[in-house]
Amino acid sequence: MSDPMRPRASLRTAVVWEVLKDALDRRVKATGRESLDVLDTGGGSGNFAVPVARLGHRVTVVDPSPNALFALERRAAEAGVADRVQGVQGDAHGLFDVVERGGYDAVLCHGVLEYVDDPAEGVRNVVDALRPEGVLSLLAAGLGGAVLARALAGHFKEARQALDDPDGRWGEGDPVPHRFTAEQLTALVEGAGLRVGAVHGVRVFADLVPGVLVDTEPGALEALLKLEAAAAELAAFHSVATQLHVLGEAQGAAED
Repeated sequence: MSDPMRPRASLRTAVVWEVLKDALDRRVKATGRESLDVLDTGGGSGNFAVPVARLGHRVTVVDPSPNALFALERRAAEAGVADRVQGVQGDAHGLFDVVERGGYDAVLCHGVLEYVDDPAEGVRNVVDALRPEGVLSLLAAGLGGAVLARALAGHFKEARQALDDPDGRWGEGDPVPHRFTAEQLTALVEGAGLRVGAVHGVRVFADLVPGVLVDTEPGALEALLKLEAAAAELAAFHSVATQLHVLGEAQGAAED
């Protein structure tokens, strides 16, 4: 079972997991409640929801895929947290048809913003699910990482097209409708009324390093994890990250 706390999966999720876990720990301390209410929009089969539930929190996963929700139920049962994980079918656009507005201490919006018609509306929608001093964990596809990947694959015209396209798409065959710069994501979060607590580049190197090297070279995985963590906070590397993570904090949350 893959989750953010397992070594190989950590290459893609470690940075986000550490930021999220720290944010949840701070909310626990501020609220005086050991168990928080967490909403995971587009949470799929529970890559983050199950580890969050292992921390003792109650997690509601909203996802449009029945298959993903079935896998979530199975994964939560295997992890012994079935009583703390609830899956409901729905999407970000009709979020409040299935969950309570203003009912959550933290909202995860990972890999969702790329696929909504109006990203600004999408962010405002998930922010409306937060309690007054809640936190938003926003993870979305980075423009620079896609440009770099196309160029390194020898697709220079596609790389240039992604660079020039308003949505960061490299062509008609591109499966991702929207990509973002760090500046665009922070503007969306601030536009929805939150303060930006942190910005991290995710998968700065992981997608560029041959997997065989990581799997066979002694100590390579651990060294790469440390490199990813060190580069994640540096603005210079945000522009080439495959994904970007923004932590949004409602006014008052950071001072608690």
